[in-house]
Amino acid sequence: MRLILVRHGQTQWNVERRFQGGGSDIELNEVGHRQARAVGEAMRAEKIDAIYSSPLSRARDTAQQIAQHHDMRVTLEPDFTEIDAGDLEGFHFGQLPQEHPAFWKQWREGTGSIACPGGESLGDVMERAWAALVRIRDHHPEDTVVVVCHTFTVIALFLRALNMAPGLFRRLRLEVGSFTVIDLNGDQSRLVKFNDTCHWKEV
Repeated sequence: MRLILVRHGQTQWNVERRFQGGGSDIELNEVGHRQARAVGEAMRAEKIDAIYSSPLSRARDTAQQIAQHHDMRVTLEPDFTEIDAGDLEGFHFGQLPQEHPAFWKQWREGTGSIACPGGESLGDVMERAWAALVRIRDHHPEDTVVVVCHTFTVIALFLRALNMAPGLFRRLRLEVGSFTVIDLNGDQSRLVKFNDTCHWKEV
C-alpha cells in the first residue's frame, strides 16, 4: 500500500503557537484554506483509491479539497484524531516550561513515553493510529490511500512505519499543509517523501 499522510492546513492556533490537541475543533484560517486547496491541486493527478480523515474540522476540510478532484467520499476515522493534550489544551508553548516544568523536561529529553497531563502520550497515539492503519491496509493492500490528520498523528505513524523510536519525534519538523509518502510492503517500509510543501510555497 502507498500511504500519503497529509497534515491539515493552518489554523489560528497554529499561528499563535498554542497546543492544539484532539480536544479543540479549531477551523482552518484563510491561509489554511488556501493550503488545503493547494494540497488538493497537487494530488489531482494522483491515482487515489481511498481517503481517510480525522473527524476534526481542520483535517476534514483539508481532506475534502483532495476528495473533490477524485469524486470520492472521505471516510472519518476517530483513531486518526490529534493527541489528547489534556490539561495542556490551548496552552501557548512558551508557557509550558514555567507552568509544567517536569512535563516539559521529559517531553524534550525523554523517550517519548511521557503523557500530557490528563491526556495521552505519543505512544498512545501511535498504538491507536497504527491499529486503524492496519485495518485500512487489510482492505487496501495494493492501493494508494490518503490519510489526513495532525502533527503528532502523522509523526506517530511515520515513526511506527519505519520502526523508529518514539523519542525521535523531536528531530522531525512537520509543516501545516504538508504531505509525506510511505510505501508499506509487509515489514519493509520505504520513505518516498517527507514534509513536502512545494505545492504551497506561494500561498
